[in-house]
Amino acid sequence: MSQTMIRDLTKGNVTKLLLQFAFPLFLSNALQAIYNIVDMIVVGQYIGGAGMSAVSIGGDILHLLTFVAMGFSSAGQVLIAQDVGAGNLDRVRRTIGTLFTFLLAASVSISIIFFLIRNPLLLWVNTPAESYQFTLDYMVICIVGLVFIYGYNIVSAILRGMGDSRRPFVFVAIAAVLNLILDILFVAVFDMKVFGAALATVIGQAVSFIVSLVYLYRHRASFCFDFKLKSFAIDRDAFKRIAVLGVPMAIQAAAVHFSKIVLMSWINMFGVVYSALAGIYNKINLMIAVISNSFTTAGSAMVGQNLGAKKDERIPEILKTVTICGFVVSGAAGLVILFFPQQVFSAFTGDGSVLAVANVLIWPIIVNFIGSATRSVSFSLINGSGNTKMNLAVAIIDGIIGRIGIAALLGFALKMDCLGFWYGDALAGHIPFFIGLSFYLSGKWRTQKKTLSKPAEL
Repeated sequence: MSQTMIRDLTKGNVTKLLLQFAFPLFLSNALQAIYNIVDMIVVGQYIGGAGMSAVSIGGDILHLLTFVAMGFSSAGQVLIAQDVGAGNLDRVRRTIGTLFTFLLAASVSISIIFFLIRNPLLLWVNTPAESYQFTLDYMVICIVGLVFIYGYNIVSAILRGMGDSRRPFVFVAIAAVLNLILDILFVAVFDMKVFGAALATVIGQAVSFIVSLVYLYRHRASFCFDFKLKSFAIDRDAFKRIAVLGVPMAIQAAAVHFSKIVLMSWINMFGVVYSALAGIYNKINLMIAVISNSFTTAGSAMVGQNLGAKKDERIPEILKTVTICGFVVSGAAGLVILFFPQQVFSAFTGDGSVLAVANVLIWPIIVNFIGSATRSVSFSLINGSGNTKMNLAVAIIDGIIGRIGIAALLGFALKMDCLGFWYGDALAGHIPFFIGLSFYLSGKWRTQKKTLSKPAEL
């Protein structure tokens, strides 16, 4: 969203501008969802339950490793959006340089650490014996490619913070198409098993990052960043601002992903079939989550830039629009799962032992879809206003206390087993809504301006 768009924003066209900003994100995240489930579908159709278990476990571990990228790139996007709204382009430049250097260094460090502990980690999550080697292959290749995931998140944060949500769509489209082609080639044609699926993923991520980086370099003048070596130096003030907002966001992402891995380790105790089912559950929920995140991202950017411009009166209309969009998408997806479950589940695999018990996932998935809609509006306000304490509260309550606690209660205490674990995950996803609602009603979001620069004259 540019400063011109901020100036033109009125109650009557909030929906139009939000959708204008969110639609490319919607397409981008829809592609990203497809990109994330392609491995599961190809492996499920050509290898079966053991391969699906491997992609499920390896994918969940990979998502945990991205917590620093998710937290700090989201923080960078919010800060860039706020500084664009305030007209402070020098801060934009210093934020970009600091974001690049810190996150790329973090990706290398995390890759090395988790490569060294790969075997103990797989034992800790109770990886089924039938899928152990497949899981190890998938995880190792993805760890090697972690730097490309971090790099893409950096570039996307810069572009979206500056108001460009179209280019990230193009870049993820390149990765999605390439991943699909290589998945089929490596797994179906060359019979490279799960190793081939992981290799296809990494190659797609690498190409996407390189193309996006070239675009950013060629248009460097538009982004206030010259790509000179000195510009990549970590600026103390910029890093402090990013860390203040990014650490709670990173903790939030880590807490949620860690809690999901704990649940996954419990589900894995019931064997490879339920481990494969967990993969289907996670991929379907990931698909709706990344789509609803497009509204979160758009809403956060609009909230951040309007707070930066001291246009607080626009925020309620923005949040109302995010809420409506989230429920439309989640409601439509829920109806598909309710009325066509076998068609959806069979798209992932033809393994009869997995499909025979797949219907157990229907209602946990629908409950999670509803939670996905409610989270969008809460995080639009919390992230857009830069409230670090609220992000930390969400991380602890939702990620640790809520998800693990509810799942343990239902699964172990009430003896619902895997169904209880899935319901625990779905119900915990509603917690951020109540935290966000309390924050909104308190009105304290109007004073969350410690990270903001002096607003530009609009």
